[in-house]
Amino acid sequence: MIGVSIVIVNYNGQADLERCLESLHAGAVRTAHEIIVVDNGSSDGSLATVARWADVRVIENRANLGFARASNAGMRASRGKTLLLLNNDTIVPPGAIDRLLAVLEARPEVAVAGPRLVDASGRAELSFGRMIGPLAEFRQKRLQQSPVVEELTRREQSPDWVSGACLLVRRADAEAVGLLDERFFMYTEDVDFCASIRARGRKILFTPDVEIVHLRGRSAAAAPKATADAYRRSRIAFYQKHHPAWVPVLKLYLNLRRQ
Repeated sequence: MIGVSIVIVNYNGQADLERCLESLHAGAVRTAHEIIVVDNGSSDGSLATVARWADVRVIENRANLGFARASNAGMRASRGKTLLLLNNDTIVPPGAIDRLLAVLEARPEVAVAGPRLVDASGRAELSFGRMIGPLAEFRQKRLQQSPVVEELTRREQSPDWVSGACLLVRRADAEAVGLLDERFFMYTEDVDFCASIRARGRKILFTPDVEIVHLRGRSAAAAPKATADAYRRSRIAFYQKHHPAWVPVLKLYLNLRRQ
């Protein structure tokens, strides 16, 4: 039986994808697994890069369907007992996925586990937090820029969500909530996904015992306007679903920021 299905969404991220796949093939996981790359219509040679590895399954989309739809396509095509959503801009150290699987297996009450994410220099990312809301968003941004991130990410946490950059979930829990909500093109789908799982009485876990390198910000750097627009749409969709009374205020705020 396949222990874990690793689902990687890619859109014109050839260099990052190659680096990620190389790390996975360099002993990052020993558990029986499969790797599925869902390509969102890349035109940069990404598919030729993937072809280097015969064991990597590819789902080719003709257009950029966004993160949620592409991830769902990968999860539906997978066969693993657990599912790992993994960004293409990650580098996975040897044994990291096996340790993350062990953490999840040891805690039956936990549906989702996320590791400590660090950048290329080893600086920690605040990759978990409270449910998104006006005050929680403000607090999250303040914390991310403060020195306490290093301390916070050295302790096990039971947050409301963990980052979809590297998110391990039991298949049964993922399917029970209908996978990711596809109204989110990119951003906040991980927070919403964890909220749906928590609503069923299941737990989310952040573990500092597993560390993954996340070279974040590549999409924003390559296409800043498109990324900003996608983030804006996802935030509005998230508030419409979870905090509808705040939507007019959010739209006003976002419009003022664009001026």
